[in-house]
Amino acid sequence: MSRKPQLRGRAARLARLIPGAGGRNQAARTPFVLLVVLLLGGGLIGLLVLNSALSEGAFRLDDLQKETQSLTDEEQALQRDIDAYSAPDALQRRARELGMIPGGDPAFLDPDGTVKGVPSPAEGMESDAFAPLVLAPEALPADPAAGPATIPTPTPTPLDAAALPTPAAPAAPAPTPTPTLGR
Repeated sequence: MSRKPQLRGRAARLARLIPGAGGRNQAARTPFVLLVVLLLGGGLIGLLVLNSALSEGAFRLDDLQKETQSLTDEEQALQRDIDAYSAPDALQRRARELGMIPGGDPAFLDPDGTVKGVPSPAEGMESDAFAPLVLAPEALPADPAAGPATIPTPTPTPLDAAALPTPAAPAAPAPTPTPTLGR
């Protein structure tokens, strides 16, 4: 009793244009089902690969953050060391260990050539004796086993004494040229 109703007119013409009438409907569904299964399987495999890549990236990010933290800690420790070594009392202590002494009063040279102030020698420094803090290469011994070389201390000569500046009365400043407009 189950019969298909007979199509008439326009519906009959459209039914003839559509392929797969009758038992061919099963055959037409098989490629479609295969296509859907392949698309779903490919999508799942793609998601698995993407998830693995994201997990690997997260582990790498975690490692880089730990490395950044350790480098930041090291930088801060080095900055603390620099601050400790550059403190004024540490600089003074280290300078004394190297044999340095505080300097005397300075003299200043103006751009016009006048000297302001009267220079004085450093405390504890004899004005006629001078020992360099750093040895020149020619003063070092050729054979280190021979011991330290004797360092000659230069004695001032009359020429050296004449070359030293003496405080003088300030000279009159030189006239400053005035710029001319238009040139």
